[in-house]
Amino acid sequence: MVVLVVATTTDPASYGPATALLAMGNWNPGASFQGIRSKVNGDVRLLEHDKGIVEEDHLDNRWEEATGEVVDEIIFLSKHTAVTNRPALTIHPIGVPHLKEGDVPPQGGKPGWAAIPSPRMTPWLILLKKLAQSHNLVPEFEITLEATHHGPITNKPTMFVEIGSTIECWNRKDAAQVIAQLVWEGLGIGSGEAIGNWNSACGNKKVLLGIGGGHYVPRHMDIILKGGVCFGHLLSGYSLPMEDGGGGTWKHAIKASYDATLEAFHGGEIIAHLDQKSFKGWQKKAIIEYLNEQNIKIGKPSDFY
Repeated sequence: MVVLVVATTTDPASYGPATALLAMGNWNPGASFQGIRSKVNGDVRLLEHDKGIVEEDHLDNRWEEATGEVVDEIIFLSKHTAVTNRPALTIHPIGVPHLKEGDVPPQGGKPGWAAIPSPRMTPWLILLKKLAQSHNLVPEFEITLEATHHGPITNKPTMFVEIGSTIECWNRKDAAQVIAQLVWEGLGIGSGEAIGNWNSACGNKKVLLGIGGGHYVPRHMDIILKGGVCFGHLLSGYSLPMEDGGGGTWKHAIKASYDATLEAFHGGEIIAHLDQKSFKGWQKKAIIEYLNEQNIKIGKPSDFY
């Protein structure tokens, strides 16, 4: 079983951390295929390509076909953009489960799809905050989660790790070093043990499925950080299109995200957390009724601790 860490030369926030990661240990040349190069260190494969980071679909399947190695998970290194231009280091799951068939995803993926979320995201977020503080990036850089969004299409547990939000930040060597250190320690590439293996990550086996709120999901993140609770998909309000009368793709978005989260956390108890203030009364009522129909437990903040 191998882990793919994916970078692109077209993005300084991707290539910079990859370069810093290569400088941290003994990497050997690996397989090359379809214009993609790789370096090998233990069971980690650092892949580098020259396309947009969301354009290379099915890298896990393609790697397995090219090498015969079974892929366990995928970590993408990328830039983050925001209208605020605030410096940020972010982590998030991927997918576009709210889009309907025929829609063209603006940033990769396929309509109605949610990737299996990486179970590592909670402990990696905690480690990211620690590393950013030790490199004096805080409070200049915000350390945050993002809601589920964009591609590329994958079939194994996946997360994005990003540097935002301007070209100056994307080129910051200290930010790149923090991301490289996160991957190095998080995957146990040195002599340490990998961080975030599901069997040991969350003692209470409760997993948060976030429903509602803005793109940076602050109310969900408060619970995750306070309790060390693992999380799967985080569906912001824009990923829950609801029409008057209850129509729209919101039901499919919830179900696809729940199923993918359940697949990621075998034996876990998936509990939906609603950002109550982000919904109108009729929307909240419809969501609660649907979750009850699907036998998806709904939890208050205290239910996760």
